Amino acid sequence: MSAKNDTTTDLALLGVLAVLWGASYTFIKIGVETIPPVTFIAARTLIAGGILFAVIRWRGLAMPHDLAIWRRFAFQACLNSVIPFTLIAAAERSVDAGLATILNATSPIFTFLLTALITRHEPVTVRKLIGVGAGIAGICLIVGTEALGGLGHELWAQVAIVVATICYAGAAIFGRSFKGLDPMLPAAGSMLCGAVMLVPLSLVVDQPWALAPSTASILALLGLSVFSTALAFVIYFRLIHTLGSVGTTSQAYLRVPIGVGIGAVFLGESLGPTAWLGMAFVVAGVAAMTIPVRNPAFAR
Repeated sequence: MSAKNDTTTDLALLGVLAVLWGASYTFIKIGVETIPPVTFIAARTLIAGGILFAVIRWRGLAMPHDLAIWRRFAFQACLNSVIPFTLIAAAERSVDAGLATILNATSPIFTFLLTALITRHEPVTVRKLIGVGAGIAGICLIVGTEALGGLGHELWAQVAIVVATICYAGAAIFGRSFKGLDPMLPAAGSMLCGAVMLVPLSLVVDQPWALAPSTASILALLGLSVFSTALAFVIYFRLIHTLGSVGTTSQAYLRVPIGVGIGAVFLGESLGPTAWLGMAFVVAGVAAMTIPVRNPAFAR
């Protein structure tokens, strides 16, 4: 019963994470309109890291003092924030948020491939293969050929997003090395390390004191930092240990249908029958990759 409740909680958190990260592409698109990418991401990591650190102190926890752990935090920051955040922010100056979401939704594919070919820390099962296939089919049905037809334009930006996606896949696997730590510690540690790397670069490259960002960009930065980064990373590191790296990155499949749903409700965008069918494939794919198999020996 307890295992069933834990599974339900994890799947609910997976959906929340998909919403938070699905919204991040819109936040980024609005933010980089008047804030340069490096400064935007430097502020994102600094704000998120500061929030997480404050919550850690409020909970009575302490950051690790081991230098080796901080080196791992720094490496995780490169894989999960410094490189991919900056690449995506720069790319979204010329690529639509929707296309960025679509390209970045392939992270479970790279995680699955890295797992199958290199680390082999999780079993490669037929069910996971079916889940990957169903997720890809769902994305194709939702996006349609018109959206994918834009892949030939702004090639550098699209390649940058794919590189960011590969970084996320590596981060999902490397994140397992923090097992045993409270999820907020690697989340805060990696964000603070990212800020240490990016803030000096921002000061040199962008001279942020001379910028005049719009109110919309500032609000987008705050929303991205608080919800799509600080809160999302706490959930992310918990799920890495409960669902595994492939299962956690499978939430990327949910980003596209969630984005479609938000557009339909708040922007008046229409949702055709093909998109609904695609959403069903996506949900089935996520379930196939994340719901544990019951052991028949204990069935009653």
